[in-house]
Amino acid sequence: MSENQFNDLTNLSTYLPSRRSGRPRNMVAPGPSDAQISEIINVALRTPDHGKLAPWRVVSVAADQRARLANDIKAAYLKEKPTAGRVELEGLEAMAHEAPTLLVVLSSPVASTKIPLWEQELSCGAFAMNILHAVHAMGFVGGWITGWPAYNEDVRDLFGRAPEKIAGFMYIGTSNAELVERPRPDLENIFSFWSPGNTE
Repeated sequence: MSENQFNDLTNLSTYLPSRRSGRPRNMVAPGPSDAQISEIINVALRTPDHGKLAPWRVVSVAADQRARLANDIKAAYLKEKPTAGRVELEGLEAMAHEAPTLLVVLSSPVASTKIPLWEQELSCGAFAMNILHAVHAMGFVGGWITGWPAYNEDVRDLFGRAPEKIAGFMYIGTSNAELVERPRPDLENIFSFWSPGNTE
């Protein structure tokens, strides 16, 4: 291991606690370039993946495609809820236009394998988290958002097809507001030492 590699590893102890998610509505330019987006995704490939299945995909939505995305999402919402009000539709419109960069991460499971679906979905989650880590390491801010559009099949069909699912909308840019630390669980509430016969 080189000295630089060692320093990178020791710096993880300060890097990981420094990562914060940003609010997409607070993300402004600059966002990553096309080359940086490719680098972000290449970093995210360093993800646990039992069976080497790559059960995930990423779709980039360009700036000049945001209006079309907004219209399609609103159409899907009105199909499900024809009486939707102006505020609801404006919220969906805003969601489609936030942040300089928008990546849609899809869980894309492989059926013809003995690897359980649950493991493939876990791998997709790890892949998405690695995107956020790569974004932060490059000096940008990222946000992983789901909400109603992530669970609607018509919206999913804009990017893929069943049995794929939208794992999240990944917004990337530069924050125009200070990133605020959110409450984290206390260690004693989520960590314990195994005692046979005790599952709590």
